Amino acid sequence: MTESTRRYLHTMLRVKNLEKSVDFYTRLMGMKELRRREVPDGKYTLVFVGYGDEASHTVLELTYNWGQDDGYDLGTGFGHLAVGVADVAATCAELRAAGVKITREPGPVKFGTTIIAFIEDPDGYKIELIEGR
Repeated sequence: MTESTRRYLHTMLRVKNLEKSVDFYTRLMGMKELRRREVPDGKYTLVFVGYGDEASHTVLELTYNWGQDDGYDLGTGFGHLAVGVADVAATCAELRAAGVKITREPGPVKFGTTIIAFIEDPDGYKIELIEGR
């Protein structure tokens, strides 16, 4: 496989409440549900969400393993997802009003000028909001 044929396809997150996570990413973060696949033999459901079709955009795969409602350890290797927004402060105000946890208030990145904030999804995964991207 040559470098020109490589493309980042998706990030997968295991979630403990599929519908709550789908609601968060679609209604609150503005993504669209692109496809859903139930796998009864494997006892899991996959939902792909994103800001555009999978052919040209990187998407998020939400994986729900049936019977794992108590959740997972977030681990130490995963950092965060990043989403570009027009206005970080306004986005945080909207999300806070909807009950979303803001873990880093809007402001410039340390040693820089880019405005960022961090929020958490229903499972505690960090999402960086970056202004102007």
